[in-house]
Amino acid sequence: MKAMRLHEINKFTYDDVEKPIPKGDEILVKVGACGICGSDIPRVYELGTRVYPVITGHEFSGTVVEVGKEDNKELLGKTAAIFPLIPCMECDSCKTGNYAQCSNYNYLGSRSDGGFAEYCLVPSKWHLIFSNNPDVSKEELSLVEPATVAQHAIRKGDLKAGETIVILGAGPIGIMMGRWAKIFGAKQVVLVDISDIKVDFAKDRGFKVINSIKEDCPKIVKELTGGRGADLVIEGTGSSGGLNTAIECVKTFGRISLLGNPHQDTNIKLSNHSDILRKEIVLTGVWNSYYLNSPINEWRYTVDMIDEGILEVADLITHKSGLKNLKDLFDKIYSREITICKAIYSEEEN
Repeated sequence: MKAMRLHEINKFTYDDVEKPIPKGDEILVKVGACGICGSDIPRVYELGTRVYPVITGHEFSGTVVEVGKEDNKELLGKTAAIFPLIPCMECDSCKTGNYAQCSNYNYLGSRSDGGFAEYCLVPSKWHLIFSNNPDVSKEELSLVEPATVAQHAIRKGDLKAGETIVILGAGPIGIMMGRWAKIFGAKQVVLVDISDIKVDFAKDRGFKVINSIKEDCPKIVKELTGGRGADLVIEGTGSSGGLNTAIECVKTFGRISLLGNPHQDTNIKLSNHSDILRKEIVLTGVWNSYYLNSPINEWRYTVDMIDEGILEVADLITHKSGLKNLKDLFDKIYSREITICKAIYSEEEN
């Protein structure tokens, strides 16, 4: 089969590799689409991975084409989104169903072969979230992972119906968070970014968007909320500027959820540090998603909302590529030659 493999930092190649054969609980999926995550770009060009060579890509969907045991033959031909985390099932976090906090995990697309290939070997059917709507495309299902991260951030922020939410970062996850916020009953949803292209893209999708470079974001938020500030701010940039803006936008006794991964030291202004204390702001960390069925499997809920047409994701896909040209798409994203919302590998482009 064909696959894109990372052999070392910045050695990302289109290879012929042996097609896996499923054994036991294993499931072989024909990959339909795989999204390029924001983490995939530094992984290829700057950070590398723990194992080499490895097929990258963890935001993917596909169709079951082979199974390792007879009991799973009923799955053949079914289409699913894939949960890429492989928890150890032995640590305290796993025993309580908090798989995202597993202390000894594996992961499809970074520590094991993932979705930038014609086929991917999935450990078991436990990792498959099946769509029940034949009209939902594999490309849409490849966005289930980031859509679920966005949903998890809204849940961790404890958004309540009627509240005002400010989301810092208007990329694909930011827009998805905005859509989840509306589904969850937010009264006002405000997105914030510094890129004119991203601001315009989000505005075209019906959002109130502030360009924090050109506009006074905290002032506008206070005007929109009668001087109170936002009930909830989700910081999705991982930057010093984003965190300071979040503190300045949130109301007294408000909540800030920290979603964005920092890439350097984060600095808080003295006055804003004091405001965390004075305003008794609640700060919550957000990591990945929740997969246990109790109280609710966030992945299953995302697929259900896409199946029912309540959560729209297809319009966020701005760039597509087949496997052969995927490195070129990566290069253009890394060099900022192009600005994307969501870029994906699609089998239809091969």
